[in-house]
Parts: sequence; structure tokens; C-alpha cells
Amino acid sequence: MPSDKANKSAIRIVNRNDTSDADSSKNGLNIATETAVCPYCFGTGTEVVSGKGARPCRCRVQDSRQRFLEAARIPRRYVNCTLDNFKSDPNSSPNIAFRYACRLVLDYPDVDRGLLFMGPVGIGKTHLAVAILQGLIQKGVPCLFYEFGSLLKEIQDSYNPISKNSELRVLAPVYQAEVLVLDELGATIPTDWVRDTMHQIINKRYNDKKLTIFTTNFLDDSRAEQDEAAARQDEAIDDQDEDAPLRRTRGKLTVDRRARQSDRQTLEDRIGTRLRSRLYEMCNKVLIEGEDYRKRLDKRRFDSTRI
Repeated sequence: MPSDKANKSAIRIVNRNDTSDADSSKNGLNIATETAVCPYCFGTGTEVVSGKGARPCRCRVQDSRQRFLEAARIPRRYVNCTLDNFKSDPNSSPNIAFRYACRLVLDYPDVDRGLLFMGPVGIGKTHLAVAILQGLIQKGVPCLFYEFGSLLKEIQDSYNPISKNSELRVLAPVYQAEVLVLDELGATIPTDWVRDTMHQIINKRYNDKKLTIFTTNFLDDSRAEQDEAAARQDEAIDDQDEDAPLRRTRGKLTVDRRARQSDRQTLEDRIGTRLRSRLYEMCNKVLIEGEDYRKRLDKRRFDSTRI
């Protein structure tokens, strides 16, 4: 039986000289409606493809894509983020991350591991994560986006100490989503409740083998440790330079200053050893490095005002 969605109304413009319509408006035009039937499935929802058999009609697929896009909860700021408009320099780490994202979309559903985008702020992690959802939705895959802090807040707001039904209404879509993006993993202060909730969500999807994409600003090594390692490498090189003492002093001052500014915890510190171990199996780690694009935009705006 044809569904209501297939019987969409179309507008037909009738000239007043058309005697087939008895009523004509004074301005010479009369608006009438007629039923528009899909030319591929004729309202049945199933089209027959020569040599391939029957399949869901493309009109229904388009309706599904729109529903999936609306249900994905993609924030307004990122709604236009796609793989097509992601910009990066060739051979840069953002470009490598871009290739990972493209490959996941192309290979899905023949994909058994998600992605863990790691790196500092403003390098395109969320853009890529949303772009993956956009690409999968175009393939007819239901997806869901959540910023982790917002998800925790929704769970807290819905919590009922007597009945957990409200809490489960928030968590059920997160558990069941075919593909889930959890943005800003580890950004919330890791209290016991936060750790328990993270474990509940991630462990559930791990056990159900659900594809999950994470982004995080926290690395496996703290910024201070990375800076110290870089300084040790610089010192080894400087030993062969006649200006080595001066260069080492400058390097140490730089490292100390950076360590004070970015003495940050690791991802394992934020989510716990057990969950970090889960992520090794659930996701391919993609480390992205680069300059905060917001700073670049601000610098361009500042330069333009000086001209």
C-alpha cells in the first residue's frame, strides 16, 4: 500500500484559457494540486533495477538520509563540515588524518575499528569526526554525535534516584547508535561518577562491537614529557656545535616555559588504564599536530585591520 510520504503534492499552474478547468482566477492563473508519484517505485517504496532485482527506492533512501541527519545531533557550528571542505597541507599530519577519515567512509561497513583523533585544540579533529558522520549518513548509515561533557550533563539532569528510566532514555541511543562520535573525551574532571559513566558507555559499545570515533586533546605522553624529549634530542645535536652551551641554555629555558604552560595529564590519567586499553582495540590512533587554525584566523583579521 503506498505510503503518505510517496504521495507528495505538486503545484500545477493552469492558464485561464484552459477550458478543462471551470474556475479561473481573475489574474489569469489558477493553482491546483495533483498527486506526484515517484517515477521509480510508483509509490510502492521498492524499485526494480534491471539485472539486480528489487531494492529500496531512491526516494525512500533520500528520506532516510534526511531523517538520519536530523537525528545525528550534529551541532550547528559543524553542520557544514564535510570531507570535501577539509583543508590541510599535503604530507601534514592533518592530511594523514584526512586520509584515515576518507578510508573509513569508503570501506564502511567493512570496518572493524573506529578512530581516535588525538591532538591540541584547533587542528580539525571535530571537523573530521563530523565529516565522517556526514559521509556515512549519505550512505544511509544512522549516526550520532555527542560532546562528552554535554552527554554527561544530560545524564545527570535526567537522573532519577528512584527510577533509572530517564537516565536510560539518554543512554539508549548512545548504546545503540550504529556509528557514534564522542567529542572531547577526557575533558570533564574525572570524578568517580564520570569514570563509571565513561566505563559504562565505552565498555558497552566495546562489547557490542559498535563503531566509535573519539576526539581528545589529551595525548598518551604529557606535553611536558614531549618537550623534554625534544630538548634531549636538541642537546644531542648541539653537542656537535661550537655554540652548544648557549643553544642548550636557550633550549632549557624554552622547555621549562612550555612545561609550566602545558604540564598536562595524559589520556590514561583522564579516563583510566582500563578504558585506555579498550581504546587500543576499538580504534586506530591518529595523532594530529599543527597550529590552532583559530589563531591563524585571528592573525589574518589583525593583519587586515592594520592595512
